[in-house]
Amino acid sequence: MPTLKLREGALAPYKDAKPTEISLQSWRDGVRPEGGRFAIVVPNDTDIREIAPSLASFSVVILDFPKFRDGRAYSQARILRDQLGFKGEIRARGDVLRDQAFFMARAGFDAFELEESRIEGFTEALRTFSQVYQPAADDAVPAWRLRAARAVAA
Repeated sequence: MPTLKLREGALAPYKDAKPTEISLQSWRDGVRPEGGRFAIVVPNDTDIREIAPSLASFSVVILDFPKFRDGRAYSQARILRDQLGFKGEIRARGDVLRDQAFFMARAGFDAFELEESRIEGFTEALRTFSQVYQPAADDAVPAWRLRAARAVAA
């Protein structure tokens, strides 16, 4: 399944070398791959803070969506970005819907594993909204802050 990276509001093919993946359980068991980039696959029922001491070892954290209606990986992504300061890639894997794409990007996801046939729809969904109202893990400036800045400048 292709992996797509969020770039400038659209999904683009993943051009970097794919990192070596390791499961959280393997990491707990002491398995440590040799050299290169690493991705840890974290189940959505895990307290993401558990990997905080090892985050520097990983360039990618893959968060699992076993069912689209199970949103625990959203919380994991927000904790990674907001509380743990993770700057690497956060990738969504599993049962994700086009309707979730924009909100996933706001929560901190910046890569998605999707079937080819779903790429166009996800890209369109990421461009659907031009304004946001709450601060989030992304860099979007909330509309109220833009209005306040315009009022001060006037």
